[in-house]
Amino acid sequence: MASMSHILLLFCFFNLRTYLVSSVYSASDVPINVTKHFSFLDFSFTNNSRLVHDLKLLGNAKFSNEKGSLQIPNESQETDIRHQAGPWLGMLNDACENDYKAVAIEFDTRKNPEFGDPNDNHVGINLGSIVSTKIINVSDVGVSLKDGFVHHAWIDYDGPRRRIDIRLGLANDEVYPIKPIFSEFMDLSPYLNEYMFVGFSASTGNHTQIHNILSWNFTSNSQAFLRYPSSETCQGKIMLEKTTETTATTDKNSNRNKTPRSFLIFVAAVVLALVVLVGFYFISKHRRSVSKSGTSIEEDIHRPRPPNKPRRFAFSAISSSTRSFSEIEELGSDTRGVYYRGKLSNGSQVAVKRFSTEFLNTHGSDKKRLLKEIKVISHVRHPNLLPIRGWCQDNNEIIAVYEFVPNGSLDKWLFGAGVLPWTRRFKVIKDVADGLSFLHSKQLAHKNMKCSSVFLDVSFRAVLGDFGFVLLGAESKQFEAVVCNGADVFEFGVIVLEVIGGRPRVEETDEGNSEERNLLDFAWNLHETDEKVKLVDRRMGSLINLEQAIRVMEIGLLCTLNENKGRPSMEQVVELLHNMEKPIPELPKTRPVALFPYNSANTGLCNNYSCTLKL
Repeated sequence: MASMSHILLLFCFFNLRTYLVSSVYSASDVPINVTKHFSFLDFSFTNNSRLVHDLKLLGNAKFSNEKGSLQIPNESQETDIRHQAGPWLGMLNDACENDYKAVAIEFDTRKNPEFGDPNDNHVGINLGSIVSTKIINVSDVGVSLKDGFVHHAWIDYDGPRRRIDIRLGLANDEVYPIKPIFSEFMDLSPYLNEYMFVGFSASTGNHTQIHNILSWNFTSNSQAFLRYPSSETCQGKIMLEKTTETTATTDKNSNRNKTPRSFLIFVAAVVLALVVLVGFYFISKHRRSVSKSGTSIEEDIHRPRPPNKPRRFAFSAISSSTRSFSEIEELGSDTRGVYYRGKLSNGSQVAVKRFSTEFLNTHGSDKKRLLKEIKVISHVRHPNLLPIRGWCQDNNEIIAVYEFVPNGSLDKWLFGAGVLPWTRRFKVIKDVADGLSFLHSKQLAHKNMKCSSVFLDVSFRAVLGDFGFVLLGAESKQFEAVVCNGADVFEFGVIVLEVIGGRPRVEETDEGNSEERNLLDFAWNLHETDEKVKLVDRRMGSLINLEQAIRVMEIGLLCTLNENKGRPSMEQVVELLHNMEKPIPELPKTRPVALFPYNSANTGLCNNYSCTLKL
């Protein structure tokens, strides 16, 4: 039984396994029962002085002697408890090794549509992935996981029958429920190792909760055969050699000629084994050197992986998913390539970016780096970054496969027929800032910041996609980071002005003077005349917080300053956006002259670093 209160996300990992008999072992005919059991009525040192020895705490967890609970996170620390324990619970981030295995029961009180959450009150079964394989809406059984009361959970898994039962007890009711909230056939064996950790994990994001485990009872019953090495195993051969050696030593005085002969045979066997091992080593090395052959590609493509983990796709699979790259499935294009809507064989929708031949030929010496950057970004996960599902390198093609976002890109909502209200626009700005700040914290850059690279999910949360990947001319990663991070901040400032004004950075119409057609010029002119309110999109009507909008506009202008004259980092921008009481550094009265060489119509800022250095 696990007692819980104020649960956001709580994982319980199992060490449940059915018996396994290997062909290289001999076994007795009668299986033996193996039981593992431990019980913690509470987590108070008063009642259990061995807690520190019996349990291992990792990350931001602590024992609360006052509550008698195991608590995650540790709010007594001076640091902010937001974003503690790592994203995706610090464990299931789909960026682990290929043989990563985990079984988890998730108690979720926050709705994440991108993970398929039905609401903010459900239980999920997660198999090797943050995305739940099964989801149970506990509102249907009259349970609220966030009512502040103590709740009880029982999780039973029958290995031989491959069946899992989940029961929830109402607050202050410790009676074992007869009827489970979930009871189905489910084979967990592919996600279990012979030895695994058992415990709890939780994390916080922008929203925080304190997770308390008040008591914990764990029992594992399994069957195993008593195994001992047979004569065919390495252990058996060693035992036989020792027996032979002992016998030879015993008979040494009676037959001295047999010892040298046995020794020579042993030496010959060792030499032969070494020759075979060296041969296997060079064969294996040769196979790795030609790993780009068709067979290796197929093995890499079809190798089993956890659900939603980034992987390599075959060109034929991508072509089939997009109806042979049909114009009907085309979503958009730019100088780098064309986007297509695709549907994979498992039914999930994806957005496929097919890099153009012209772009790949131009970046001929950077193809390997382009693919490497796609792989690196695909393993970086954040709620405001568009997940990369995989890539394709086949038939001289390089393709990036993104998760499909149904609401499309931000530019279609800003510059199209519809009108986004200010509350949504402000949230989009904060979402973009959060995602970009996270990228920079990982020493990565977006390199292609523009409204068409920002996408809106079903809840209108903004996610960054369409990464720039390659920086031309940069010989140093340190140089790239300095240049592109600063360029990202500048482009973010321009996006802020586009969101507030509801117009693109450069108007294509001939009406009006040139300064009004260029959004950045226009915004700075309005700042100089103290008429910034004129930039605000009038289509939003009266339902807008003008004071808030003007503050955000000033933050955007701040981002377009010269880097050595006050341009903030994205971390500082996030703080200004989330803490509206924090004063903004004073903007210069007039637009800095250093900005004039920059044309805000350019979109590939990192592709022209000589221009970037003038900012």
